[in-house]
Amino acid sequence: MRSSRTASLLAAGAAAVMVPVLLPATASAAPSVTGPLDPYLSQKPAWHRCSAETPASFQCATIKVPLDYGKPGGRKLDLAISRWKTSTKRQHRGALLLNPGGPGGSGLDMPLFMGGELPKSVKKTYDLVGFDPRGVGESSPVGCGLTDKEQDWERPYKEATFAKDVAWARNVAAKCYARQGDRLRHLSTRDTARDMDVIRAVLGEKKISYLGYSYGTYLGAVYTQLFPTRADRFVLDSAVDPARVWRGMIQVWAEGAEPAFARWTEWTAERNSAYRLGATPQAVRKTFYDLVAQADRKPIDVDGTRMTGADIRLTSRATFFSVRDAAEWVVTLKKAAAGKPAGRGLKSPAPVPPSFAGATPPSFARATPPEDNGTAAFWSVLCADQRDWPRDPEQYRADAIRDRKKYPLYGDFGSSVKPCAFWKTGGERTTKVDSKVRALILQNEWDPQTPLTSGQGLRRAMKGAKMVTVAGGVGHGVYGNKSCADKTATAYLTTGKLPSKDITCEAAPQAAAPQAAGRGGLLPLPLPGSRGLPGPGSRF
Repeated sequence: MRSSRTASLLAAGAAAVMVPVLLPATASAAPSVTGPLDPYLSQKPAWHRCSAETPASFQCATIKVPLDYGKPGGRKLDLAISRWKTSTKRQHRGALLLNPGGPGGSGLDMPLFMGGELPKSVKKTYDLVGFDPRGVGESSPVGCGLTDKEQDWERPYKEATFAKDVAWARNVAAKCYARQGDRLRHLSTRDTARDMDVIRAVLGEKKISYLGYSYGTYLGAVYTQLFPTRADRFVLDSAVDPARVWRGMIQVWAEGAEPAFARWTEWTAERNSAYRLGATPQAVRKTFYDLVAQADRKPIDVDGTRMTGADIRLTSRATFFSVRDAAEWVVTLKKAAAGKPAGRGLKSPAPVPPSFAGATPPSFARATPPEDNGTAAFWSVLCADQRDWPRDPEQYRADAIRDRKKYPLYGDFGSSVKPCAFWKTGGERTTKVDSKVRALILQNEWDPQTPLTSGQGLRRAMKGAKMVTVAGGVGHGVYGNKSCADKTATAYLTTGKLPSKDITCEAAPQAAAPQAAGRGGLLPLPLPGSRGLPGPGSRF
C-alpha cells in the first residue's frame, strides 16, 4: 500500500476468446499453437546474467507482449522476466511464478529474495520465476511526471481544502493521460494476468504455479478466472477481496483499523502501570483523541516533525495492529505534546506508506524507471480495473464526511477524492471472480493492509480454495514468516494436498505479541508517494 487497496476487478469473459489456445503439448515441450498470439507464445527468451551483483545462475530476459490483447498485431510492450533454476530433475514440477504485491511492485528480483525464505523442499520442486508487471520497473514502465507533492495521495477531508484536493486529483489524471494516453486502459490486472499466461507458454509449461502477496492475490485470482485449466498450485497470501476492488479496498483500511484500535485500548489499559495512558479502554481512547485534538489546534513537534491531528491519525492507523508499538508511539506523542523529551527507545515509528503489497525484494540497479513509476503504476491499475469510480466530487465529499464519523481514525482518508474520479473510462469491465481452482489462501487475523474481512471475501469468491487463518497473527504477509501456516502451504506446494476444510491455527506468542516491522524477512512493499504509516504493513 506504498501503502495499499482493493474490491471487485476486471471484466472476465473476453479473455477466453482473446487468448484461446496457450497450452503446450507437454509440460516440457514448446507451445504448439496457431493464431494471432503465436509470435508471442513461441518466443525464445535470450537469457543472460541479471546483473554483476547477482549470481550467474540468476538469469533475466525480455519478451514481448501485446499492448492490447484484442489487437495482438498492434503495439507491443517489453516484459522483463527472471528465473532461478532451483528444482532437481527428480522432483521438478515446473515454474513457481512470484509476485510481491502493489500494484506497482517490481518482482524481477523476487526469485533471489524468496530463495532465502522458501523451504528447500519447495525449491527442489520448482524453478523460481519473477517478472515486472506491465508498466512497472523494466517492463515498459509508466510515468506521469508527478512531483513528490502530487504523489502525496492520502488526504483527510477538510472543508477548507477539499477544492484543492479535487484539483489535485484532476491534475494527476490529466498529467498521466498527457504522458501515457490510450496506453493507460491496457494497464489492468486482467492484462497482467494474460501476460502471466504468455510467460507460462514461453517457459514451455502446461500449467504454472504461483505465490502472490497482497495485490498479488488479486492478480492470481484473476488468472485462475481467465485460465482455470492452466493454474496448478496457487498460494494467495494476505488477500484482496475481489468484490471490493479498488475503492472499497482503500476504504477497508478504515474499517479494519477500528477493531484494531479497540483491541489496543484494552491491551494498553491492562498495562496502565507501564504506559500511563489510561486505566480503562475508554480512558486510553480519550488520551489518544485528546492528543489528536491538541495537534489540530497547534501541531505537535515529534522528533523534529510538526504533526497535525490528521498527520497523527494517518501515521497511527497501521501501528494500532501492533499493540506494543502503538502504546510506545502514543507515549512518545504524549511526551512531545507536553514539551518533554520522548525518552530512550520511544521515538516515532519509521513511516511505511500504504499499498497492497507483500514482499519487498532487494533491488539490483539496471534500467532506471521514471521516479514516479510506483505511484503512476498504482493509479493506472486501480483506475483501469474499476470503471465505476464515482465521477461527482460531491459524492466523495459526502462519503468522507460520513466515514469520518463512522471510522474516526482513517475514514475520511479512505473515502476522499482520488485521481480515478477523473480517469477516462474505457477498456474492460471488472472481473467477477468465482473460480473453482483449488488454491490456498493465507491470512493473518490482524493484517493492517488486507484485513481479515478481505481474506474472507476472497475465500467466498474462490469456491475451490481453502483458507488458513492465523489467529493472533500480526502484520501483512504470512508465508515465509515462520508462521503456523507455513507447514500447510509447503505441503500444498510440494504435494498438492489442500486441507479438507478451512482451518485456523494459533500464532506463536512472539508473533501474536506485536512488533511493528512485521514479517521477518518479508517486509511490506512501500508505494511511492504516501505520507506514510509506521507499523506492520504497507500497500496492498
